[in-house]
Amino acid sequence: MFKNVFGSGFLVRTAHVILTWVITLILFLHDTDLRKQEETGELLVPVLFVLLVLISVLLYFAVSLMDPGFVLSDDCDLQLTLGLTEEQQDMIPQTKTLRLRRCGHCLLQQPMRSKHCQTCQHCVRRYDHHCPWIENCVGERNHRWFVLYLAVQLIVLLWGLHMAWSGFSPAATWPLWLKANGMLLATAAVMTVLCLTVVLLLGSHLYLVSLNVTTWEFMSRHRISYLKHCGADENPFDRGTFRNLWGFFCVWGTVMWEQVYFRQGSDPI
Repeated sequence: MFKNVFGSGFLVRTAHVILTWVITLILFLHDTDLRKQEETGELLVPVLFVLLVLISVLLYFAVSLMDPGFVLSDDCDLQLTLGLTEEQQDMIPQTKTLRLRRCGHCLLQQPMRSKHCQTCQHCVRRYDHHCPWIENCVGERNHRWFVLYLAVQLIVLLWGLHMAWSGFSPAATWPLWLKANGMLLATAAVMTVLCLTVVLLLGSHLYLVSLNVTTWEFMSRHRISYLKHCGADENPFDRGTFRNLWGFFCVWGTVMWEQVYFRQGSDPI
C-alpha cells in the first residue's frame, strides 16, 4: 500500500516537513497569541494547533507514500470487467465502442480513465495528475485523501496567518519595525503564497469532483479516446453533484468505469 519513504521524492518530503516545523517553531518563538497562551498556562489552543499541524504532516505522508491505484496486472476477462450481459451490450449505442488499450510502456491493459505516468513508471487507475509537491500520482486510491490533506493544510495555514498577524509588534520607524518583525513577516509571506496555492488546488479539485471529471480529463479531453467523441457538455461519468460527491468521498473500492460509461447511454436515468 505504501512506497519506500527513502525512494523517489525523499528530498521533497524532507523539505516539506522541515518547512512545516520551522514555520511552527517561528510562530511559537515570536510574541504571538500561541506564545502568550503557552506562557500563561492556557495550553488548549497551542496543543490543538500543534496537533493539527501533526495531522497535516501525517496526511501528507499518507498521500505521498500511498499506492495511488497502480495497474499491476491485466483484467482476465472483459465480460467480468464490464459487468454486462450480451443483451445489455446489444443495447449500447453504436457511437460508444469499446476499444481496450494496451500501454506501450508497461504493456498492461489500461482500464478506462487510467493513464501511464512517466515519472512513476506505472499506469494509474482514475488518473488525475502527478503532483510534484507530494512526489506521487493522484489517482483512484489516494485522491480523496489528497483533497482531505488540502483542506486540513488550508486550515493550518489560515490559523498560522492569524497567529503571525497577532505577533507583529509596533515600532517608531519602518527600519525598526522590519528589524523587530522581519522574520515573522517573511514567515507570513511564505504562508500567504502557500495558502493561495492550496485555495486554488482545493477549489479546483472540489469543482472537478462535483462533476466527476479528473484533472487529466479536463485538460486533455480532446485527446482522450473515450471522451473526444462526446459533446462539449457531455460527461458520461456524471451522475449528478450529490452522487458524484458521495461516490468520491464515501464509496471505497475499485470502480468499473467501463460499466458506468456504457450504461449511461443504454439505461434510463
